[in-house]
Amino acid sequence: MSGLLITGGAGFIGGNFVRHWLREHPRDHVVVLDALTYAGNLESLDDVRDHAGFRFVHADICDRETVARVFEEEGIDRVTHFAAESHVDRSILGPAEFVRTNIEGTFTLLDVARQAWDGDRNCRFLHVSTDEVYGSLTADEPAFTETHPYRPNSPYSASKASSDHLVRAWFETYDMPVLTTNCSNNYGPFQFPEKLIPLVILNALEGKPLPVYGDGSNVRDWLHVEDHCRGIAAVLERGTPGEVYNIGGDNERSNIEIVQLLCDHLDRLRPAEQSYRELIRFVTDRPGHDFRYAIDSGKIQRELGWRPEIGFDEGLASTIDWYLDHLDWCERIRSGEYRRYYERQYADRVDKSTG
Repeated sequence: MSGLLITGGAGFIGGNFVRHWLREHPRDHVVVLDALTYAGNLESLDDVRDHAGFRFVHADICDRETVARVFEEEGIDRVTHFAAESHVDRSILGPAEFVRTNIEGTFTLLDVARQAWDGDRNCRFLHVSTDEVYGSLTADEPAFTETHPYRPNSPYSASKASSDHLVRAWFETYDMPVLTTNCSNNYGPFQFPEKLIPLVILNALEGKPLPVYGDGSNVRDWLHVEDHCRGIAAVLERGTPGEVYNIGGDNERSNIEIVQLLCDHLDRLRPAEQSYRELIRFVTDRPGHDFRYAIDSGKIQRELGWRPEIGFDEGLASTIDWYLDHLDWCERIRSGEYRRYYERQYADRVDKSTG
């Protein structure tokens, strides 16, 4: 028996990839390993949990004994490694967990896989990383390519950069069949509500302030999660071991533009007494806030034939519709730690000015 291990498969991108893979490969054996920390939600996998080839393992990727047992019992010969602490603000408040999960966890997976595969070049280990490892761009600099130097500026991006280097070292030292993808900002269904797009949607509907860092001019490249999943699948199936592939949406937008677009959509779909734009509040910028990210995905387009298919207008509209249709799902996870985090993060940072 051979199996695909998906770490962090109960999270936003990982969960979407689980559904994508089983839809495209219904006969595959898929094992999801997830610690179900604050952003992991097993409910997000309800539609695939009865699939004949699906198994869920509740475990931490730093738990070497359990990871090794899963490799042996499930015949794991492919890994897509999503599991990570991934929120910049949280990394500023508490960096230790980011070092543990993103660096030590990646090491554990790499070392277990190396020993389990014993030089088998037919296996695959795909490490999912971020464009944030490259640092920040000015307004007129060219987009990040795979050869751009690493210049991480937050504890989160530094921990991801460290894990990227471990993956590269396992290829160079042990000839292990690894691949790395670096993606831009994802959006789409099942995203945890601390992220910008779902945060704005849900706050707006509740008449709460819509917090925007600084003056909102920071620019991000937005990629629909389904396009990202197709890109990861292409790399896993056809990528060259040892290579890095950047996956971007070719869709740069400022944060304030995103917030205003969301408000305009909601004004049409769920009109209130006044425009949702009146809820915009500019808050004190976070430390080390990168100004601009942009991905050059030319390599994956040339070599693997992937390109983004979901236009931003279409993707944003469908994402808003999804959240409006799943407010009960959002409410069930917006409790406990999330509420405490939100209050700690924003309570004392909201300015009096409006957008």
